[in-house]
Amino acid sequence: MTGVNDVLATLRDGHPRLLLTDERLAELKRRVADDPLLAKIVADVIAQADRDLDRPVLQYVLQGPRLLSVSRELVRRTYGLGLAWRWTGQAKYRDRLVENLLAVCAFDDWHPEHFLDTAEMAHGVAVGYDWLYNALDEPTRATIRDAIVRHGLQVGLAGFEGTPWGWWHRVSHNWNQVCNGGLIVAALAVAEDEPAVARQTLARALASLPLALRQYGPDGAWGEGPGYWGYATRYTVYALASLETALGTDLGLSDIPGLDRAGEFPLYCTGPTGYYFNYADSGELNARGPLPSLLWLGRRYHRPAYVAEELQIAAARRAEPRHLIWYPDDSAAKALPRSLDKRFGGEVEVALLRSAWGDADALWVAVKAGDNQVNHGHLDLGGFELDALGVRWARDLGSDDYNMPGYWEGKGGGRRWTYYRMRSISHSVPLLDGADQDPLATARLTAFHSAADRGHAVVDLTKAYQPAAAKVARGVALLAGRTAVLVQDEFDLPQPAEVAWGMTTDAAIEVQAGGRAVLTLKGRRLAARIVEPAAAAFSVESARQAAPQKTNEGVSRLVVRLPGRQGPVCVAVLLAPADAMDAAAASVKLVPLDDWEGPKE
Repeated sequence: MTGVNDVLATLRDGHPRLLLTDERLAELKRRVADDPLLAKIVADVIAQADRDLDRPVLQYVLQGPRLLSVSRELVRRTYGLGLAWRWTGQAKYRDRLVENLLAVCAFDDWHPEHFLDTAEMAHGVAVGYDWLYNALDEPTRATIRDAIVRHGLQVGLAGFEGTPWGWWHRVSHNWNQVCNGGLIVAALAVAEDEPAVARQTLARALASLPLALRQYGPDGAWGEGPGYWGYATRYTVYALASLETALGTDLGLSDIPGLDRAGEFPLYCTGPTGYYFNYADSGELNARGPLPSLLWLGRRYHRPAYVAEELQIAAARRAEPRHLIWYPDDSAAKALPRSLDKRFGGEVEVALLRSAWGDADALWVAVKAGDNQVNHGHLDLGGFELDALGVRWARDLGSDDYNMPGYWEGKGGGRRWTYYRMRSISHSVPLLDGADQDPLATARLTAFHSAADRGHAVVDLTKAYQPAAAKVARGVALLAGRTAVLVQDEFDLPQPAEVAWGMTTDAAIEVQAGGRAVLTLKGRRLAARIVEPAAAAFSVESARQAAPQKTNEGVSRLVVRLPGRQGPVCVAVLLAPADAMDAAAASVKLVPLDDWEGPKE
């Protein structure tokens, strides 16, 4: 990152200077008559703004220990009503936004104890102030500007100096980007009137932000999962795009390695069903939604695939204001062919294998390695998810209630690991004597290979199961001409232990003789077959839990249990659409994981 000694030297005169300049807005208005997708996006934004005209003005209401829902609603209304005002010039949108801005500026504080609340509110108020600046009288400007400084920037600077809630500037997860990003946007909004506090804020935030941005290295993955990738990247782009429009430069932040490839992560982590690879504290059956940040990333790094993918979402669903802000110069950009398989490194490593792109019925399997201590992490090293026939068959249940006692006690022995959805047993991972993985363990992808008719990955899970095991490894392969998935686990056990293979599913399960089972969901059928040990059998277990945990209604576990095993042990299960299983099974011959073809590490 380049120096920031005189960070405001190139500050753009006047307003608006954040994200969408008047010049860029005028250009979009000239194009809209000849661009049906752009016209559709504008219509979606204005329709949402019309709905917001009738919503009650925001009030200070905590949900649990958070004001975050109010802050996020202010951000949402700011972008919608603000863009509707700037596009149409109709005073009703401006006036309703001003009412909301003045309401939150009158709050006693923006709840700095949970600083995400403050940062998001500062961001939303700052964008509203900037976009409406020329339509506000000076007393209104002063009121809003004072709140940005008093509730946002000064509180943020206190956080940098060491208040109990100011830890976020030392971490490398989403809190860093959201808190620093919100403060950067706020500082740029008021910089000409409050240069001292703006300079101080920018200096501290710009020094802290790279701690998180480096986590995108080496190739764009995000340790907290695809859901939090969206949140972290959204605020990364708010910060970088605002620096770009306000200062004419992002000060080299966008050159940090990994950011240029970050857009690949949500694309590969989305299965054919539209659901994400749902590891970490992700939402229930978390589906890929709009990610307008991909438009900015696509422009900045010349990645037309990011743009093409996101424009498809904007065309098919209700578009968001940021689709308009970062609408591309070339809306006819086409996605380039991508490899079927992908490996991502970093704090959490994942491998994703698929039979085809653009086919809702394609096979897709994802497996993870990494660090159980990652923020929002679960005890899920080696966990896999599986799509086939348009159905998510093996799934991660996602997060539980963030307000449950001890939910954030994530070190060894923490109460977080007493909750079912955090524990290993809820995930599709190996189990030894029913014990959880070591919360402090790490795992690495030790092999990855992609060929025309097959892809596979191998994970070394040994550290997660010590001292019960001298070695644990899991291989996941898409094979038999990419018509079936093999999950193969290998153990070296110094003492007798029960070995369990399990898969968490919403499907109805019919256990059959001969180590077979058929899963049925949404009228589709998936077959499961135990390849090794030959005499093993499937069983079905419930995932149901008692409140206040999520109860997991209708969720089951397809399980193989092998009691009293010692020495070398192998458990291998083949999964395929029911009508493809016989042919796939006939072609599969087990090979030790050490001998799976392809490069090893």
